[in-house]
Amino acid sequence: MQKHRDKRLLLIEDSRMFATALKYGLETTLGARVTHCGTFQAVKTELAAGPDEFSLAVLDLNLPDGPNCEALDFVLSSRLPAIVFTAAFNDGTREKILGKDVLDCIVKNEPESIKRLISAVDRVLTEGRTTVLVVNPNRTSRYDIAGLLRRQRYSIVEATTAGEALQFLDAGEAVDLIVTETELDDMTGAVLVAEIRNRQGEDAAPVIGLSDDGDARLAARFLEAGGVDFIRKPFLEAEFDARVAQAIAMHKRLQALRRMAASDYLTNIYNRRHFFLTGPRLVEQCLRRGAGASIAVVDIDHFKRLNDTYGHEIGDIVLKHVARRLKSLVGEEHLLARLGGEEFGILFNALDVRRAYDFCERLRLEMERSKIVADDEELTITISIGLATIEAQEAFDNYLHAADQFLYMAKHAGRNRVVSELTLLDALAS
Repeated sequence: MQKHRDKRLLLIEDSRMFATALKYGLETTLGARVTHCGTFQAVKTELAAGPDEFSLAVLDLNLPDGPNCEALDFVLSSRLPAIVFTAAFNDGTREKILGKDVLDCIVKNEPESIKRLISAVDRVLTEGRTTVLVVNPNRTSRYDIAGLLRRQRYSIVEATTAGEALQFLDAGEAVDLIVTETELDDMTGAVLVAEIRNRQGEDAAPVIGLSDDGDARLAARFLEAGGVDFIRKPFLEAEFDARVAQAIAMHKRLQALRRMAASDYLTNIYNRRHFFLTGPRLVEQCLRRGAGASIAVVDIDHFKRLNDTYGHEIGDIVLKHVARRLKSLVGEEHLLARLGGEEFGILFNALDVRRAYDFCERLRLEMERSKIVADDEELTITISIGLATIEAQEAFDNYLHAADQFLYMAKHAGRNRVVSELTLLDALAS
């Protein structure tokens, strides 16, 4: 019952019976908080207060004041993920709904439909959106493969060449599976798989190869390069669906295990090991794209004194507070980790040193303004930051050592400040 207690769902349903049954089922089975709207106007009023309050919408297609999918269009335009639960369903409706990129579609009048809906909601809240990258130079074939995947409720990204696919992956977009033709205009599927693994390491998405070539050695070469599966065309749709689902399920299980291994036990952000494993690949991607990159080391000022004064339990509360604030401010775009003790590392993706310096200043000011309540006492903390620019390929340790040197200067200059080469250049200029 407590599985999704932190999630809030928007239920859009005009049938009183279904609304009551769904609200009860979702709240008692999943623990989620459910807000019910019975009209399109109620939906607009609720989302006007902020769609970010909700993790997911479950909705009927037809409402008394919105009989033509108006509520669905409005929900999707608010960037709120949606599962459709409707009785108005035929082949034409199905294609129309899937074309809108909903996460799932459950038919009301089928046996155990409410049970199926609750399972679908659980899956979405647990796993989030599943994205498949389809790489195929042939427009018709690419459209057909994408259509099969959309019927399984996957989000689709399409690329016509291997270079286009690699560019998309280098941009840091999340992909759960790649389905590629083995014969592409710019490289073979086997070479593409090898390049993906070279660039993304153990974090690389699984790759399934498709081919109508009768050469038996083709599959062997593709799998030896690192592909997870190889399917000859023509194939049965059921076989394709099963192999895709199996590859995605395995990838998500491995991701969950890697997240556990990569997390710091106290603060629940990434740990030092993950920072050193992932950091070099992010730097390589930035340099390949010609984008700026910078690295920062963040240190909590006078942390030893705080521990000695208030005890280690309060010290742990401070560490968790700083980690939460940093995570909320840094977001998913950049790499944040606890390096050890009271030190945190940030690798800024596609930010040159000047923009990274401004970012660090905001972090410092936000931390200075935040308050921590411990044992009924309000504590104020500050941080010092050393920031180094990344301009060429070097050992990853070198970048961190440079940031460490700037951190030492920040502490020596009085703490609660950001020091980088910009700081030194400004000082010399004055």
